[in-house]
Amino acid sequence: MQVFKESYKMISRFVLNALDEISLSELEKFVNKLVSIYYDSKKILVIGAGRSGLIGRAFAMRLAHLGFNVYVFGETITPALSAGDVLIAISGSGRTKLVVTAAEVGKSIGALVIGITSYPDSPLGQLSDLIVKVPGRTKVSFEDDYNVRQLKGIYEPLAPLGTLFEITALVLLDSVISELMVRLGKTEEDLRMRHANIE
Repeated sequence: MQVFKESYKMISRFVLNALDEISLSELEKFVNKLVSIYYDSKKILVIGAGRSGLIGRAFAMRLAHLGFNVYVFGETITPALSAGDVLIAISGSGRTKLVVTAAEVGKSIGALVIGITSYPDSPLGQLSDLIVKVPGRTKVSFEDDYNVRQLKGIYEPLAPLGTLFEITALVLLDSVISELMVRLGKTEEDLRMRHANIE
């Protein structure tokens, strides 16, 4: 256990300190848009690659528990997006090809693109109608494509790859769920009623 405690403390400190860098005005716009989507019964499509995709799935699940009409990119039951729907694209670098391409397609059909990234000036950031900047690593790996990074084994020692972005994004999005619960008048029991009962 040579680095476990050091890594645990560093990641925890990073997530806590990130709160000071997160824009509450960006979050307010994000939450307001989600509330309006809820009442308009529009669709939400969540996309991310790799672990960012897992963060997206967790967020989508909680949105579903709240009663949102939400889907995850790549699932066979995902319907077509229409103008006015929302695409939530998650990429720390903002340059993951799959995510950027999906954002381009969403934009072309009139969906609102919400980018969750550490780099607002990235291709994803430039495509996004609304950006939620989530702090992550200060340097982006030379290799932009997630799958290529995985094949090459590019990582960092205490918080490899996108760990800091991913964990911070998970905490941020779970906290957004709590805010939505209050604004939509939902209780934990309401969420439990929509939770899977065949597990």
